[in-house]
Amino acid sequence: MKLSCLQENLARGLSVVGRAVASRSTLPITQNVLLSTEQSMLKISATDLNMAMTTWIGAQVEEEGAITVPARLLGDFVNSLPPERIDIETTEQPIGLNIKCVSFESNISGNPADDFPPIPAVADGVAAKIEPNVLREAIGRVSFAAAVEDSRPVLTGVKTEITGSDFKFAAADGFRLAVYSGKLAEPPSEDIEFLIPARVLNEIGRLLGTQQRSVEFMVTPSSNQALFRVEDVEIVSSLIAGNFPNYNQLIPQSHTTRVVIDSDDFLRATRIAAIFARDGNGIIRLQVVGGEEEAPGRLTISSRSEEVGDNEGQLGAAVEGEEAKIAFNTQYLTDVLEVINGDVAMEVSSPSSPGVIKPAEGEDYVHVVMPMYVQW
Repeated sequence: MKLSCLQENLARGLSVVGRAVASRSTLPITQNVLLSTEQSMLKISATDLNMAMTTWIGAQVEEEGAITVPARLLGDFVNSLPPERIDIETTEQPIGLNIKCVSFESNISGNPADDFPPIPAVADGVAAKIEPNVLREAIGRVSFAAAVEDSRPVLTGVKTEITGSDFKFAAADGFRLAVYSGKLAEPPSEDIEFLIPARVLNEIGRLLGTQQRSVEFMVTPSSNQALFRVEDVEIVSSLIAGNFPNYNQLIPQSHTTRVVIDSDDFLRATRIAAIFARDGNGIIRLQVVGGEEEAPGRLTISSRSEEVGDNEGQLGAAVEGEEAKIAFNTQYLTDVLEVINGDVAMEVSSPSSPGVIKPAEGEDYVHVVMPMYVQW
């Protein structure tokens, strides 16, 4: 392989696929990237065996070829080079890369391309398209609610249901549930359901940037792999096997109290209370008092710690129904308020029942949070 390309293009390509490089693995070669030539371009691939990412960058190719080299070493070296042309050539004895840029030259040991795990090809499956802004919002409102620990693998994924042109994303970690509903730009040929790792969706969300074109995705008939195309990047992910909980049963269908309040004010008061909640098991207490004829309702947000002190904030709010008390984990409350703009509605039934937080207008998003048990 012999080619030349621009330093900024190579650095960007390595940065993109670097998210799929295994950080720790029993298979050391997954800490490498695969460099190959394809259609007069440089193809860069990486995989951790669960997710694979591939991107293409412009290059002047003189000789075709392929090689795999350590990802971190190559990335650190390329990022340190000046923004000039880079000349790359494979060496046979020993197997590796010779890289030249202006007055800098490096030799990096590598392995034959055949040693690298094959990048899955998803050429046949159920395909659809979604607008980037819709996908970006769906990922942002749902993926953070998925579990991080692998004790229950199904909870580390986002349940995706597609019916016609309608889709739903749902994620839960046992303490909270987020569900987002939206429309596809181009529906698939048949209805499908699959469970994709939340980590993969987060990587897709990072790649969306300012993309304007619809994002294409395809799911294999056996529903064990999914392919997403974002600009000049392809992401192939293994899907999670198992049954996701019936989340519809977890969404309360009624409430005794409804509070509507500006999300920015609610978030600010929550962050202030969180300062005092750090040493108080992360508990924030919410109390709702209904308004009178001339006075608005009130939402009181408080936290306290025996060693540090306490805090209380009061916000005017539109209140429907009874007075109410409920306590939430500060992180769970902050997470959902950060993704809702405008007025937010909080619906509760009792201090021991799940609370519902959602935009005051529209039915495209609902977030359910389990309460904390406290002494009032």
